[in-house]
Amino acid sequence: MKILEVNKLALPGIQVIRSQRFTDHRGYFTEVFKKSDFQNNPNVAAFKDSEILQSNESFSKKGVVRGLHFQWDPFQAKLIRTLRGRMVDLFLDIRIGSPTYGKIAAYDMPSSPDVDINEWIWIPVGFAHGNVFTEDTQIEYYCSQEWSPGNEASISPFAPDIDWSLCSPDLKTTFDEYSKAGLVTEKDKDGFTLEQWGKSVNSKKFTYQPS
Repeated sequence: MKILEVNKLALPGIQVIRSQRFTDHRGYFTEVFKKSDFQNNPNVAAFKDSEILQSNESFSKKGVVRGLHFQWDPFQAKLIRTLRGRMVDLFLDIRIGSPTYGKIAAYDMPSSPDVDINEWIWIPVGFAHGNVFTEDTQIEYYCSQEWSPGNEASISPFAPDIDWSLCSPDLKTTFDEYSKAGLVTEKDKDGFTLEQWGKSVNSKKFTYQPS
């Protein structure tokens, strides 16, 4: 796996990892994931001290909104990529004491067989995660821990007290436009507001640890 670059985003801790596809007139070949390359690259935070314990795949129709999800006991970090279609990934800082607590940002992750890179986005513990899809889309994500039913929650992406100031205005407009389709579960739509989550005893499990 040839890692080309590792980019930091607006919220500290979120990373985009780009690796090379080897293309020719037939198509392309790529190593999607190689544990040793992730662990040995000094710029990659993903899975430094943990393993991949679960791999998930999902398909979402155009206009679907998912999230903003997180879990504890055990905490779960995610490494996500778009297989086909276009995902706009959303990540909200829920770490108590963080300078960016309550702020959300987004990253545009379309997929095309015609480009010569792969992209992963790394969502560490302490962030609520979601996405919106602008076309029928298939994604894959690796998890650092298995799903833990009963130890999960969600903050509604429509919560009025989320701070979108760090989000690209174009991607905020994309979210607003495509979320009008209403393709979101009642559980996600009626998730916590930030204020409600902050009053939950479980919110104290996510605290900011300065690096």
